[in-house]
Amino acid sequence: MERSYERTFALLKPGVLQRRLVGKVLSRIEGKGLKIIGMKLLRLSREQCEVQYREHEGKYFYPPLLEYMTSGPVIALVLAGYNAIKTLRNLAGPTDPAEAPPGTIRGDFGTFTRYNIIHASDSPESAEREIHLYFREEELHDWEDGNAIWFGGAS
Repeated sequence: MERSYERTFALLKPGVLQRRLVGKVLSRIEGKGLKIIGMKLLRLSREQCEVQYREHEGKYFYPPLLEYMTSGPVIALVLAGYNAIKTLRNLAGPTDPAEAPPGTIRGDFGTFTRYNIIHASDSPESAEREIHLYFREEELHDWEDGNAIWFGGAS
């Protein structure tokens, strides 16, 4: 498998904060060797949600999704590492928590599809688009990882 150092975007949904799971979720992300290079606690406006989830507009779950995502604070994350997109998506698990295996974030902490704990970018293009919805480049701080050897190489 070819290794690619890349960035990805994650959004920890309101349920993560409401259920006091922030530390557990971040610990899993860091445990996979992903570096946090940007992090913000924020409350999304309806307009931000509409941009974030525009591909779902018109679907039956779109209005409740917007309602949920604006119901409380979220945590926006920019992560970096080798194969970061695939690593995070595998760690997150399938969208439906009922189908997500134990050991995944959604499998262990998700309740219903709408409350599936985490959004994770699905491609390099969506990662960069989503990163720039929430962060300016000067807000991102990549850093040398002294533990990189344990996670598969220097960063």
